[in-house]
Amino acid sequence: MKFRIGYRTIKTALGTAISILLAQQLGLDNFASAGILTILCIKVTKRKSVRASWDRFLACVLAMAFSSLFFEVIGYHPIVIGIMLLFFIPTVVMFKANDGIVTSSVIILHIYMANNLSVNLFINELAVIIIGIGVALIINLYMPSADNRLKHYQLKLEDNFKVIFSEMVKFLRTGESDWSGQEITGTAKLLEEAKSFAFRDVENHFLRDENDYFHYFKMREKQFEIIERVLPIVTSLTVTVPQGKMIAEFLEELSNNIQPGNTAHIYLEKLKVMKKEFEEMALPKTREEFEVRAALLQLVKEMNEYLIIKSSFKTSKLNKSRKLEAN
Repeated sequence: MKFRIGYRTIKTALGTAISILLAQQLGLDNFASAGILTILCIKVTKRKSVRASWDRFLACVLAMAFSSLFFEVIGYHPIVIGIMLLFFIPTVVMFKANDGIVTSSVIILHIYMANNLSVNLFINELAVIIIGIGVALIINLYMPSADNRLKHYQLKLEDNFKVIFSEMVKFLRTGESDWSGQEITGTAKLLEEAKSFAFRDVENHFLRDENDYFHYFKMREKQFEIIERVLPIVTSLTVTVPQGKMIAEFLEELSNNIQPGNTAHIYLEKLKVMKKEFEEMALPKTREEFEVRAALLQLVKEMNEYLIIKSSFKTSKLNKSRKLEAN
């Protein structure tokens, strides 16, 4: 596995050092716990980081409240810790702050080891919590732009689509192909990665609930499902017929226009015209020709659906900023 130091690793290392340094310079007890909080609160996305920070802050505050109640009323004894956790953990879960259970347990142990509840102890623990969480939130405000990587996914997907269409064209014209089909498995994997990364980009924006690229990749996924249905139809053709060559020319033109600019409506009209030409052509003379022409008609219907998906794709923002639209 390739050794790699990513942005999150750098931020975690930097944030941990800053947290411990601040807590230590302020003369806080248990200052190393601030670093632990920072490590736990730096997440992959800004939203996840905020959520983790809130969960841990809430759980830690609850931990201090429970500690003051149980330790002062019952006593400082290991059994009391066990009894308290029986009530504390369900309470934290009820507030949906599960991620804060482990962190808050550290605060409980700090209070237990102090063996004495005081205002200074509460202030100390609260300061450690605020420093650890606060530094993590500040550090995690910086997230590298995802646009270049998302654009890369978009271009790679379009290249794969072009190769797939080109191979279909070749088979329709010659009935032969030495294609390995690697673009099929590659596209399926690429779509999953692209959608996941686009969704992560949404999580890095507090005022954005959707991502134009994410919708784009979903659209491509639907088109890819059609391509997967079309390929067996193409490879099942046993003879070449004029209609097949006409479809090959159409697919070749379509392949050359998988690029910025929405022309789906143009190709929908061309399909409509081509289908009408098929209807006016002489009837098949053999059973084999009939089956081939029936398969080609199904291919035309699938490609019509492929283009409808694209034409109904809303890309007003993409047209203005990224110009992602393609056939």
